[in-house]
Amino acid sequence: MKLNDLTGKTAIVTGAAQGLSCGMAEGLMEAGAKVCIMDINPKAEETAKQFVEKGYECEAVITDLGNDETREAAFSQAVEKLGGHLDILVNGAGVQRRYPSEEFPLKEWDFVINVNLRSVFALCQLAGKTFMKQDSKGKIINIASMLSFFGGYTVPAYAASKGGVAQVTKALCNEWAEKGINVNALAPGYMATEMNTALLDPSNPRNAAITNRIPKKEWGTPDDMKGPVVWLASDASDYINGAVIPVDGGYLVR
Repeated sequence: MKLNDLTGKTAIVTGAAQGLSCGMAEGLMEAGAKVCIMDINPKAEETAKQFVEKGYECEAVITDLGNDETREAAFSQAVEKLGGHLDILVNGAGVQRRYPSEEFPLKEWDFVINVNLRSVFALCQLAGKTFMKQDSKGKIINIASMLSFFGGYTVPAYAASKGGVAQVTKALCNEWAEKGINVNALAPGYMATEMNTALLDPSNPRNAAITNRIPKKEWGTPDDMKGPVVWLASDASDYINGAVIPVDGGYLVR
């Protein structure tokens, strides 16, 4: 058995038109998997095309993951594009909104919770049912956050959603581990992506504070997510279940 080899495996990666999820999708393909990107961003089709031009097997489904009416059909379409079989789900799609907590609009709260938590649970359900119907083991990798561990600042909805992702990961492990399904989460630290544009601005005082707390003194990149996601998707992690694993350059233990 070749550990970390995903040859012949199929995966859905949400939110992979760009950013961390795009890096994770590429990592899975580099390890041999066929990937279908699910994203609301039409750029997903171009991203998939670029991966195909590199010699990888990649498909795309454009959908609003926060829409209960269309989510299941989009998931089925993605599985169909993967040949009717699913081995791996990576729940990477996420949104962010920033307001002082006393001014945080409830409409924005609902939006963040819906995309970051409700849709994640719904996709886990769909993947879990698929794995059980196939009578095969499966890997679910949720994307948590440093805010699964602490509260953050001006992002109460995001913190609540990512705390929920960590707990859902543990809850599903308790029910599904004996069915051959691994449910784990990766918790990225501070990453140099579009979501953190404001914090990456050197004039923002929080930029220096964050960088100085990271023992490595560097922000992460999408490439830093490749190894961890491939490991959790592969046979190498078959006895890892219900874990929330930081990928943060040491930020959490500082």
